Amino acid sequence: MSLSYGIAWAIFAYFITYYLGYFLLNILAVVRMHDVEQSKLLTELPYLHSELEPPVSMLLVAHGNADAVVQATQALLHLDYSKFEVIVINDGMQDGGLQELSTAFDLHPFPEAYRVQLKTQPLKCIYRSTRYPHLRVIDKESGGAADALNAGINASRYPLFCKADIGTGVRRDSLQQLVTPFLNDNRVIASVAAARATAPEAGLPKRWSTLFHIIDKLRIELFAPLGWSTLNGMLIAPSGMMLLRKEAVLAAGAFSRGARSAGMELIVRLHRVMRQKQQAYRIRFIAEPICWQQMPQDFATLKHACMRWQQGVADSLTQNSGLLFAKHSGSAGRLAFPFLLLFEVLGPLLECLAYIFLLAGLVVGLIPWSTGFAFLSIMIGLGILLSASGLLLEEMAFHLYPKSSDIVVLILVAIISNVGYRQLNGVWRSMALCNWFMNRKPGDLPEYISPKRI
Repeated sequence: MSLSYGIAWAIFAYFITYYLGYFLLNILAVVRMHDVEQSKLLTELPYLHSELEPPVSMLLVAHGNADAVVQATQALLHLDYSKFEVIVINDGMQDGGLQELSTAFDLHPFPEAYRVQLKTQPLKCIYRSTRYPHLRVIDKESGGAADALNAGINASRYPLFCKADIGTGVRRDSLQQLVTPFLNDNRVIASVAAARATAPEAGLPKRWSTLFHIIDKLRIELFAPLGWSTLNGMLIAPSGMMLLRKEAVLAAGAFSRGARSAGMELIVRLHRVMRQKQQAYRIRFIAEPICWQQMPQDFATLKHACMRWQQGVADSLTQNSGLLFAKHSGSAGRLAFPFLLLFEVLGPLLECLAYIFLLAGLVVGLIPWSTGFAFLSIMIGLGILLSASGLLLEEMAFHLYPKSSDIVVLILVAIISNVGYRQLNGVWRSMALCNWFMNRKPGDLPEYISPKRI
């Protein structure tokens, strides 16, 4: 009996530490909210190009449906920014995709110097648009997203480059928002923005899978990164857009072809390399909603998204394990890394085992029903409180859903998601972790969804 009580109290202490950690991150995020509000006031003023903004290379990896690639390219070409180029890298478009791009943008082969700074699959041809002088298309042998991005870096002309995704819609001022940290602090080597659920003009999604994912993203991909960014310890880059300093990326080895999530792993590696070199740097998180993704429309897609994210986190941290508690690793290696390792990588598996132990203890009588019920009630209650606090911060800072009925729905989802869905999510992520240990990958997500410029 004493052993079972000891395990139960250890489980209780784990959950308390978990929720306390995220509450503290929310508090740090609140501290940053003042800066966010000030930046919002500035963005509401008419924007005038000062011609002093650093030029940017936009990199878009083209794969799958050519229509989606054309739409994504059009959105990038119409960004409101003084000087930028768009580089589309063909790395697995469907048959005829390159011809569709050529027709849409009037592409022609263009001989130009191509500086090989990073080794990639061979290039076939470089095309230039006569309709849009700042658009080029690279046709190369397929080698994966990381290889394509590295080819784009080789072709890029400017000191900053932005990684954009086909399934992500962008605001016309997205690039202005991303570049702001670089203008304010010359130590910044990366700025990252999380993709939100479909544009607010479309209204709140109706599917349960999408609503659950929105609540999840508030905790994992918005306020936690914002809190860690305050400490310069943001390791896990959420899906969305990222602007990077090319010099720092090249010094770190650029995108890894062996990583399950190339962008996420690169951010962790940048922390590790910069800490090892003891160089001053900053990696910033942009909380303002500047890009959008359509969320999973069914539970099968949601399952694959959760599994892939879990494997990406595990892979990114283990590939850069040298950062953990390393000398001069600062908040990134001494706070963020162990926190993510314990609560995001191992957390889902530990939670599943905890629930199994508590339920088994109740059934066989090792744990009194009153004690077990109290533990479960506290754990679920804290989960509801954490979800509700994230939703409150979102509403205070951005007010994305002006309808009161939408807020009521999200509050109900925040409550319901902690009873059933959270446990199911833990099972999915535990499966992903086991597959990752066995070097297996989850099934691919369905075809990429065409982005919309908003």
